[in-house]
Amino acid sequence: MPLDLLTRLEEWKTRYGAPDTGALRRLLSAASTRRFRDAASLIRLHECLLFLRAYPPSEEVMRLADGMLSSFARRTAAATDPSAFEDPTVSGISGTSLAAVFSYEVARQLASRYPRSIEIDWENYEHPEKLGPVLRRFLPLLGEDWPVEAHVPYREWMDAARPRNSSHLGWLLEQFSRLASTARARADLYESLDLLLVWRIGNARTSRSRLRLPVRKPFYHTEPLLRRSDISLVREMAGPPLPVTSLSRTESRKMLDLILDTSAMRYRELYGFTHPDAARVFRADAGRGVQIVFFGVPPEWRLPLRAYHAGMFFKNGVPAGYVEVLSLFERAEVGFNLYYTFREGEAAWLYARLLRLFRQILGVSCISVDPYQVGLENDEALDSGAFWFYRKLGFRPLDPDVARLVDREEARMRQTPGYRSSRRTLEKLARSYVLFECPDVPHGGWDRFRVRNLGLRAAGAHADESACPLGLVLEMIPDLGRWPADERASVEAIVRAKQGPDEARYLRLMQQHARLRAAVIKLGS
Repeated sequence: MPLDLLTRLEEWKTRYGAPDTGALRRLLSAASTRRFRDAASLIRLHECLLFLRAYPPSEEVMRLADGMLSSFARRTAAATDPSAFEDPTVSGISGTSLAAVFSYEVARQLASRYPRSIEIDWENYEHPEKLGPVLRRFLPLLGEDWPVEAHVPYREWMDAARPRNSSHLGWLLEQFSRLASTARARADLYESLDLLLVWRIGNARTSRSRLRLPVRKPFYHTEPLLRRSDISLVREMAGPPLPVTSLSRTESRKMLDLILDTSAMRYRELYGFTHPDAARVFRADAGRGVQIVFFGVPPEWRLPLRAYHAGMFFKNGVPAGYVEVLSLFERAEVGFNLYYTFREGEAAWLYARLLRLFRQILGVSCISVDPYQVGLENDEALDSGAFWFYRKLGFRPLDPDVARLVDREEARMRQTPGYRSSRRTLEKLARSYVLFECPDVPHGGWDRFRVRNLGLRAAGAHADESACPLGLVLEMIPDLGRWPADERASVEAIVRAKQGPDEARYLRLMQQHARLRAAVIKLGS
C-alpha cells in the first residue's frame, strides 16, 4: 500500500543509529517506482526525501534521496490537486508554482534572474484599480481612460507599450528603474500596488527539491540524532570559536541570490535578505555538516539603534532555516526558524551553535526572544510547543504572572510523567518575552527594557530634528554634557561606528561603555 510505504519511510526519521540501513534503502528503491497521484502523498514523500538528504545515515541513502528529488517535477506534474503545493510550509517543490505579493526589491531580483518564470498573476490580482495612479506616470494618455472609465483594460495598455520580448512585469519594473527618485521612494510606489505575482518554478535548480550548496565532505548520521536534553546552552555559549571565512565578491553575490530565492520560495522576506551588505558576507563551519552564511546590512539600510545581522544555515548543503539578530550593547533579540521539514533534526543543537557564533562575532551574551516566537498570535509556534523549547534551554519569562504559571506547570511535569501543557496554557505562556543570560554577565539589567520605549520617548521629546537617530537618544540623557571627556569621546566613536563598515565594531564599542549602557537601559525601561 502506498500510504504504508510512506509511513515506514517516515519512521526512519526516528531510527538513526540502526546498525543496518538496508531496509531504508529498499524502501527508497520501492518508493522510486511507486506512483502517487494526490498532492498530500507527494508532499509527504518529498519532505521525507529532503530530510533524509539533509540528514543521511549513509552515502547510499543520500544518493538515492538526491536522485529521486532531482526528478520530482515529473511526479508533481501528474498531481490531482496542485494548489496544495502552494502552502507556505511546503512551497517551492519542483514542477509547482506559487503566487505572492513581493516587495519591490525581491520582485526586481526575481524578475531579472527568472524573466520567463515570473509574471503578474492577472487572473487572481484583486486590486487592478491601484494600477491607474501609477501607470499614468509611464503612459501619459492613460489619463484619458483611467479617471473616467469604469473598467480600464490595464493589461491592454501595457501590451501596447511593452516590447514583444518583455513580460508585463519586466516592462513595469523597467519603468520604475527610470524614475527620478530614491530607491526607497521607488519601492514605496511599487508596493502600493499590492501586485500579485505568479512564479512557475518548473524544474529549476533553485527549487527546494534541487537546491544544494557544494559539500566536500558530507556528514553521515550513524548515531541517534542529538536531542534537546543533550544540549547545554551554557556550555555551547562558552565553547571555542567556530572557523569563519570571508566570501569573495563573486561568491557573496551568488550566495545572496540563492538565499533570497530560498526565502521568497517560502513566502518569507527577511529584512537582511532583501538589503544585504554584499561587501561583507561570511561563512562559518558549525560542525555536523552545518554551514552558516551570515551578513549585516549596508549603512543606508541600517536600523537607527540596533545592529542588524541575518543568516541562513545549510545542512549537508540543503537550506535548513534562517536566523535574524538585532543587537544593542550585549543584548540580542534573536529570531530562529528551522524549516518545517527539519523540525525533528537537532533543533536545539543548531540553535545553540548559532548563539555561540553570534556571541563570538558580536560579543552578545543576553538573548531575548519575542513573544511571537514562543506562540503569541503564532499557531505554528503553539503547535510545536515552542515555549518549552526555549524554557528547557534555560530561558526565563520576564512577566511575573507567566513566571508563576511556569512554576505551576513544571511542578505538574515532575508529579505526572508525560504531562503536557494545554494549548490554552501555551497561549498564556506566550504573553511574555523570554531571556537567557550567560553566567559570566550581570543578570536582570535588561528585564524591563524595550527598544520601542526609546522611540516613544524620543517621539515626545521635541528633540533636534537634524540629529541622527542615535543622537536623539543621546539628547535624552540629562547629564551627558557633564560626563568626563574620555567618556564623551567614546560616545562620539560609537556614533561614527554605527555608519562604519561593520556594525560588530559598533556593538563592541558599546559593550565597553558601562555608563552609556546604564543610561540607555534606564531610558528604555
